Amino acid sequence: MRHTAFLLAAALSLGGCSDFLTRLSEVGGPPRLTPTGDPTKDPSWHPVSLPMPPVPQMHAAADSLWRPGGREFFKDQRAHAVGDVLTIIINVNDVANEMNNTSVTRNANDGMGMPNMFGLEKSIPHAIQANPASLVATNSANGNVTLGQIQRNEQVTTSLAGVITQMMPNGNMVVVARQQMRVNGEMRDLTVSGIVRPEDIASDNTVQHNRLAEARIVYGGRGTLSDQQVPRYGQQLLDVLLPF
Repeated sequence: MRHTAFLLAAALSLGGCSDFLTRLSEVGGPPRLTPTGDPTKDPSWHPVSLPMPPVPQMHAAADSLWRPGGREFFKDQRAHAVGDVLTIIINVNDVANEMNNTSVTRNANDGMGMPNMFGLEKSIPHAIQANPASLVATNSANGNVTLGQIQRNEQVTTSLAGVITQMMPNGNMVVVARQQMRVNGEMRDLTVSGIVRPEDIASDNTVQHNRLAEARIVYGGRGTLSDQQVPRYGQQLLDVLLPF
C-alpha cells in the first residue's frame, strides 16, 4: 500500500493534479468541451512584446481624402482590430529523409625486444625466463559499423477561425485560434497562434500559416484511444528514475 501511495503521489506531482482530476471526472463519459470564452483569460495567454519602430506621426492634409500613412482608402472588410475574426489556413507537408553510414576498421601490431644491451641480454633469460629478443608483443583489432536513418512524413491540412487579441504599435496583429472537435469519445484539439501583418491577409479574410511570425501550431487529442497510446504514470516515473 505504501508503494502504491508513493507512485500515486509521484504521478500526481509529475502529471499535474488538474489533468489527473479532469481525466478522473470524465470516467464513463466522453471528454468535455472547453467553454467558449475570451482567449486572453486563459492562464497560458500573455501579451506579446517585441522591439517596435517609432510610431509615425500622422498629419491630416487640407482638402484631401487621403491620410498620409494610411493603409486603406476605401472601407476594408478584412480583420484589422482586436476582436475581429479571420481564417487561418494550415497546409503543412513536412518530409525528411536522412541516412548516415559509418564503417571503421583498424589493425595494429607492436613488438619490443632487447637483443643487445651491453651484454646484459645474456642474463635476462636466467632472471625472467624469457627471450630478450621478444620481450613484449601486442596486437589489436578494432571494428565499428554504424547505420542511422531518419524518415519523417507529416501532413496537416485544415483551416480554422481565429480572433485578433492584440494590436502592436507597428500595425501587426496577434491572432489566436482554437478548435475542438469530439468524435465518438475522442477529443481533437487544434491551437494556432502567431503574429500576422495586415498585408498578408487575403481579400477573403484568410491568411496562410506560413505568413504567421512566431507561429505556434499544436494538434493533439485526448480520449479513450489517445490514453492507450500514453505510457502509464508509473511507467513514466520509472523511465525518469531508472538509470538503465
